[in-house]
Amino acid sequence: MARFAAFVSLLAAGIVFQLSHGVEVNVTDKEGKLCLYANLMVNFSVSYPAGEKIDTVEFELPSEVTTNGSECGATSSTLKLNFGDGRSWSVNFTMDGNVYQADYITFSYNLSDTTVFPSSGSNETASVTVKSQITNVGVDTCYSCNSKDMILTDMVNMTLSSVLIQAFVSEGNKSENITSCSADQPVTSPPPTTQGTNATTPAPVTNATSTAPPPTTTPTPTLPPPNTGKYSVNSDNTTVCLLADFGLRISIKQGETYQEMNLEPNKTTASGSCGVNSSELQLVSSTMTIMLTFINDTAKFRLHAVNFTAKTGSGVDFNAVNTNLTLWEAAIGSSYMCNKEQNYTITNLLSFYTFNLRVQPFGIAKGVFNTAEECKTDVDSFLVPIAVGVALLVLIVIVLLAYFIGRKRNMSTGYESF
Repeated sequence: MARFAAFVSLLAAGIVFQLSHGVEVNVTDKEGKLCLYANLMVNFSVSYPAGEKIDTVEFELPSEVTTNGSECGATSSTLKLNFGDGRSWSVNFTMDGNVYQADYITFSYNLSDTTVFPSSGSNETASVTVKSQITNVGVDTCYSCNSKDMILTDMVNMTLSSVLIQAFVSEGNKSENITSCSADQPVTSPPPTTQGTNATTPAPVTNATSTAPPPTTTPTPTLPPPNTGKYSVNSDNTTVCLLADFGLRISIKQGETYQEMNLEPNKTTASGSCGVNSSELQLVSSTMTIMLTFINDTAKFRLHAVNFTAKTGSGVDFNAVNTNLTLWEAAIGSSYMCNKEQNYTITNLLSFYTFNLRVQPFGIAKGVFNTAEECKTDVDSFLVPIAVGVALLVLIVIVLLAYFIGRKRNMSTGYESF
């Protein structure tokens, strides 16, 4: 890959500038032709050691950036944005035939910069590299995603929004054609099943090049309820930092065919990691791999992302990802519980059915669940018998009062007759 000169422009003047919807960058080759275009917003949340505690700072990609280190090639390109004192954000792109994708995103930051990390005592330059979800972008199109895409790691969270990128510009002219992320496409919620309650339908993360995928209907499950598994993650050899109990049935759609499968706890291995801002639970069996990512927003936790891979009966690997979920939400220091069967639409091709669910990804004390916050269906099922009982009690009181009042009147009438 040849390294090309990079420049940024304000109209024709030659600087990077920040519009209301992001930082716009033009990277050119040695002949001065546009070879890579980007317009995006990135917000950062970084946790770092501050003595015996962990501090967190938030900042955004500023208006003044340089593109030193950006490269354009025939089948691979790199966008690198340098800003502040020793901070940089870069994306590596590769082309395969008629499509391209972003392989990895790398963020580096200088902990000795006390203007950003005021409590840091470190001179280290830290970095984090994550796999991108930008895939299957038409080679002569711009990738567009106005929706927020949160990328979570142990110490760094990045939120991308208002993204417009063309990594391989042909003949120096940016394309007017768009490959939209599916988060920008409307998704139709499936109708409720008779056994469970649908959760809020999130948008899937896989990309669509033109129109949204046709609405799909999740069939009523036919498998028996799965066995309840008890899973945990340790921060060291002994300390439990994440607990999860649930039975899980999965429904996937390939073409016009649905397939259902139960997660078998006795054939499943649990692993994962626990961090300040995010925790992960990975469940691996012989037929599927499930990665559940939880985030901590200081006051509450929630299930934020699901990455699901399975070997289907047709022999074709199935994969679905959603990084924009808001499920299983509860206050930090408590657990989330929902004993009733629930149906969650993860993407328009993937649904989860949970049974006897209880999770706590943060704040585990003594290796056991803390007090649970119950889902609405559990609370409703608890309130119904109470309401019926109260109504019966009131009815009994009314009958007794009517009996005694009537008896007293009859006695008074008897005395007067005598």
